[in-house]
Amino acid sequence: MGKSLVIVESPSKAKTINKFLGKNFKVVASVGHVRDLPKKELGVDVEGGFEPKYVTIRGKGKVLSEIRKAADKADAVYLAPDFDREGEAIAWHIATALGGKAKEVYRVIFNEITKKAIAEAFRNPGRIDENRVNAQQARRILDRIVGYKLSPLLWEKVRRGLSAGRVQSVAVRLICEREAEIKVFKSQEYWSITAELAGSEPPPFEAKLAKIGGKKAEIPDQGSADRILAAIQGKDFRVERIEKKQKRRNPVAPYTTSKLQMEASRKLGFSAKKTMMVAQKLYEGVSVGAEGSVGLITYMRTDSTRVAADALTEVRQLIGERYGKAYLPEKPKQYAKGKGAQDAHEAIRPTSVLRDPESIKAHLDHDGFRLYQLIWNRFVASQMKAAVLDTTAVDIGVNGHTFRATGSTVRFKGFMTVYLEAVENGEAALEGEKLLPPLAEGDRLTVNKIEPKQHFTQPPPRYSEATLVKELEEKGIGRPSTYAAILSTIQDREYAELQEKRFHPTPLGVLVNSLLVESFPDLLNAEFTANMEGELDRIEEGHADWKGTLKSFYDKFMKDLEQAKTTMRDVKKDVEETDVTCEKCGQGMVIKWGYNGEFIACSAYPECKNTKDFLRDDDGQIQIMEVEKTDERCPKCDGDMVVKKGRYGQFLACTRYPECKTTRRLVQDETGKIRAAQEERTDEVCEKCGSAMIVRHGRYGKFLGCSGYPKCRNIKPISIGVDCPQESCDGFVVQKMFKGRSFYGCSNYPQCRFTHKHRPLNEACPDCSGSFLTEQFRKEGENYHKFIGCPNKECQYSREVEDEVALKS
Repeated sequence: MGKSLVIVESPSKAKTINKFLGKNFKVVASVGHVRDLPKKELGVDVEGGFEPKYVTIRGKGKVLSEIRKAADKADAVYLAPDFDREGEAIAWHIATALGGKAKEVYRVIFNEITKKAIAEAFRNPGRIDENRVNAQQARRILDRIVGYKLSPLLWEKVRRGLSAGRVQSVAVRLICEREAEIKVFKSQEYWSITAELAGSEPPPFEAKLAKIGGKKAEIPDQGSADRILAAIQGKDFRVERIEKKQKRRNPVAPYTTSKLQMEASRKLGFSAKKTMMVAQKLYEGVSVGAEGSVGLITYMRTDSTRVAADALTEVRQLIGERYGKAYLPEKPKQYAKGKGAQDAHEAIRPTSVLRDPESIKAHLDHDGFRLYQLIWNRFVASQMKAAVLDTTAVDIGVNGHTFRATGSTVRFKGFMTVYLEAVENGEAALEGEKLLPPLAEGDRLTVNKIEPKQHFTQPPPRYSEATLVKELEEKGIGRPSTYAAILSTIQDREYAELQEKRFHPTPLGVLVNSLLVESFPDLLNAEFTANMEGELDRIEEGHADWKGTLKSFYDKFMKDLEQAKTTMRDVKKDVEETDVTCEKCGQGMVIKWGYNGEFIACSAYPECKNTKDFLRDDDGQIQIMEVEKTDERCPKCDGDMVVKKGRYGQFLACTRYPECKTTRRLVQDETGKIRAAQEERTDEVCEKCGSAMIVRHGRYGKFLGCSGYPKCRNIKPISIGVDCPQESCDGFVVQKMFKGRSFYGCSNYPQCRFTHKHRPLNEACPDCSGSFLTEQFRKEGENYHKFIGCPNKECQYSREVEDEVALKS
């Protein structure tokens, strides 16, 4: 009897599942999608009913070949990618690629990778859900149509290389609109008055002016504050009313995807993308000692708060035993289904609460432990009793003015014993203890001090990753599986950037957004995008035709596109005249658009290539930014070198440009002075022109470039002296940079996609025989200590590098 073949999308998932299934099953990984629309053409037959033209993804031919061979020998094939639209599409593409190779093809689905869940899934296999596949195809084709048709328009009107996305562009619009609100916001002054008071017993306490003459206190300026102070100066402060209440605070539901991304951002400082990467590892399986590899959490792409009955039984038993019966509600808590939730999966929870975070901490990396702890704490807390707080509100009268003091004590911590929900500008969403002294109505109070304070109203805050995910969810834009990708894409396309953990639109983002909003009001409308998400859900439920949905969208979109070709502002040709005169040729200078936004250029271009940076003041007037002169001389023509700003920051450039195109990086010397980086010459000779090769610095790190540039543009990667660890690859490892972060990759990219965040070494692991070890760093106090470790997470090999303290790069 032949083995059954099981196909999943992830190698780590394959390893975990293989442990549960036994010797009669062979588990292989497709490593994600195996087929997709072609990159260099639309790949959709619009006239033929929107029939997609799928091709094998580059590099996946070998994977498919191996899957076909295994299917030939198998009695049955079980397709087990994730249970969502993308997973269903992966299963469908693999089944299609197999053709008649397999005798029987089944679809197995599970919410967690545990022995019980896997056994149940294989006892009850199903078939591929065509409706879910069609929903994925509809989304993919919608996004392809928008990107493929709209991007060339942006290339024509703005510059080449730009792209637009159906959902991502709406996210950029939200960021741009918030920025516009901030710019027009007019701050208003207001004042508060706080009194520090004392009763007959400690502690002293604060009370804030709340009412004047029975109406809400409004103090617009210092004059009003001074009049109030004069009216209450020397007057008696007496307790007029005391109100005591008992306040219950209920726990929150276990995590959905969006809530997990928000909390991980606020509490752990994780990006949405990082949260999903760490969660994916926890879901697919981690080796936890004698138990071996097991999935630690349920599926992490979900909008449901539902929890399985056996999980509720287990967590209630743990609460009763660990925290006591006083913390256990009479019956399990059920949480309301969110608006528009699909409810296909359970909430995100531990696969077993008996694996508490501390018991498996030694088997998790730092990020994995912190995220698992967050998920475990929230799930346990969600099934505990409410917290009970005693609150006291005291009204204090003084000459027609009412001050209010509030205090609270925690009577019963309830779920707060385990978990507190984070808020945007603080750690805990629950108040702690704030004590007031014993007070009675009619008590006369001692005034220690009265303090007036000036305040100003603040504009709405820029979006953080957490608040942007919340906004997308509330508006119905995207789905749990897409939030992280949306946030990454808008940054990768340089339409928005995070500064101090807040999204700022780039000049490019503002420009592209304004053009698209004007020409495609429906496409960039949040309600329209949410309705389209709803239509995709209807396709998945079998209530809508996917090709009909595509046709309705396409007809309207193409009509808008044709109109935009003639009406959209042509930024390339659009110039704004100024009263600035070019000091080089005497011609007028005009405002143009460049990669970094607006700049001033000579109207006589290309005969005169003089340019300047500028700022606009509050009245919109142009303020020329003076060029920063330096003491540096051009090594090629002895001209003056000045500081300029380019795509990747500031640099030194020769003032004799364009005749001399010499540039230099800026570096900081040991005295803190900014100077030009010295040219790093090497012994290597350019094989194209015979000139010396020098070390250059680019967006992705160091590389070798010909010193004869720009006549010779030959470049090469720089080896770190380590061969590529991948089998059958003759490349070498190079250091690269992306978004300010260093990593290591193969010189044969994209043919070889080996990458690693730590520096590889030409040394095999002595414990597991892995092909290489890595240099890593461990923080101790203010220093980073280097050690050598095995990159295989299931191998614990490491050794210290004696007496070596280093700064982590």
